[in-house]
Amino acid sequence: PRISPRTAPQRAPDRPSPRRAPPGPAAAPAAAPAPRQAASRVVSAAPSPAAQRPPVNPATSDQVRISKLITERGLASRREADDWIAAGWVRVGGKLAELGQRIAPDAAIDIDPRARQEQARQVTVLLNKPIGIVSGQAEDGHEPAITLVTLANRWDGDASGIQFHPGHLRHLAPAGRLDIDSTGLLVFTQDGRVAKRLIGDQTRVEKEYLVRVASVKEGGKDVPFPDELMQKLRHGITLDGVLLRPAAVSWQNEEQLRIVLREGRKRQIRRMCDLVGLQVLGLKRVRIGSVPLGPLPLGQWRYLRDDERF
Repeated sequence: PRISPRTAPQRAPDRPSPRRAPPGPAAAPAAAPAPRQAASRVVSAAPSPAAQRPPVNPATSDQVRISKLITERGLASRREADDWIAAGWVRVGGKLAELGQRIAPDAAIDIDPRARQEQARQVTVLLNKPIGIVSGQAEDGHEPAITLVTLANRWDGDASGIQFHPGHLRHLAPAGRLDIDSTGLLVFTQDGRVAKRLIGDQTRVEKEYLVRVASVKEGGKDVPFPDELMQKLRHGITLDGVLLRPAAVSWQNEEQLRIVLREGRKRQIRRMCDLVGLQVLGLKRVRIGSVPLGPLPLGQWRYLRDDERF
C-alpha cells in the first residue's frame, strides 16, 4: 500500500528550519550590547567633580563674602570694601572682619565713619626723592619713586592727621618730574586739580632749586662768573626753539646757585647751566609754590596738610 499522502506531514518539520534561519540574522544585530557598553564607559570615564568635593556644610552653604555683601548693599565698590576691611574699619558681630570672610546674607555689618571720610578724600603726597630713583615709570632698572610711598616710609613728623590706607595709592600719580640725578621735593596726587596747577602748560607756580656747580676757572684759577652770563641765565636762553620765561637766579655761596623757575622743561636747569659754561654737580628742589621741602628726610614722605596750598 502507498503511504504518499502521509509523507507531507513528515517533511513539514524540515520546512520550518529554513524559515527560522532568516530571523537568526535579524536577531543577530546583537548591537544591543555595544550601546550598553559605550554608555558604561561614558559614566565611568568622567566622574562628576562634585563627587570629589567634600560634603557642603549646611550651616555655611548660603553664606557670601563680606566684600560682596557690602557691595550689594550699595555701601562701596568691591575694591573699596577690601580696602576698608584691610584698614580695620569693618566689623561683623562686634569682631573685626577679615579679607575673604564669609557671612550670612542678613548679617549686621558695622562700618567705621572714617571709612567714608578717608575714601572720599583725594590725597596729595610730598616725597623727598633720592638720587637714582625715577619720577615716573621704572626705566633702565631704576625703581620708580612711587615705590617709596609705603606705610613704613612715612615720616614720623607728618602732622596732617590723615590715616594711611591702601586706597590712597590708587591713581596716585606724579605731578611733575625730577631728574634721576636730582633730589628733593616730588609731588604725587590723586587730585586732578592739583596736577593741572603744577604741570599744565599755563602753570605759573614757582619751583625753587639749590644748584651746586663747579667753580669757574681760567688758567687754572678760580674766577668770578661773568655778569653778562648771569643775566643771560636769568633771561635770554632758548631751549627747543622756545625762549624761556624769566628766572630768579642768585649766588648762595661760591659754589651754589639758587634758581626759581615758573616752568618745567626736561632737564631745564642742567641745560641752562651748560649753555653758560657752568657744570652742575648737584641739584635739589626745595620748594613748590608755597610748600617747602622743610625737614622731610631723604627717601621719606608725608601728606599735604589741609592748610597747605601750592
